[in-house]
Amino acid sequence: MIKKEIINTFFIADLNELKNEEINLINNAKSALESAYSSYSGFSVGASVLLESGDVVNGSNQENVAYPSGLCAERVALFYTSSKYPNQKIKTIAISAYSKNFEIKEYISPCGGCRQVMAEYEEKQAQPIRILLHSPNNKVLIANSVEDLLPFIFRSPELKKY
Repeated sequence: MIKKEIINTFFIADLNELKNEEINLINNAKSALESAYSSYSGFSVGASVLLESGDVVNGSNQENVAYPSGLCAERVALFYTSSKYPNQKIKTIAISAYSKNFEIKEYISPCGGCRQVMAEYEEKQAQPIRILLHSPNNKVLIANSVEDLLPFIFRSPELKKY
């Protein structure tokens, strides 16, 4: 048996330590919370995607009484980005959350499905996506690649039909 270790690297910063472009992106994600449709869970998520062109795309979670017909904020933002700007590279995604039912004290991390979607876009553009996870106390967890959040990314180049 061989033991191997995976080391994930991330940073934690105060919001005011970030570049203005990243602070603005987080503020966009917070604003996107207002368009969340979370009437069943009371848990709203906002996501904002920054493209290399400087364009910003916002998304929010959209629930449905017929679970799992809803969609996470990250996927709403990423899928819309891919539809509207198919040739633009994604530079950064910022994520913020709010709950009507409990106090959020830590970072809210994307679900496994959203991580895998982000990983697909990283692979598609052959460039990492920076991830900013905003907490209510204005601390930000920063990952420089999806692989820092999802170390065993599902990849299967054999499935792609070129």
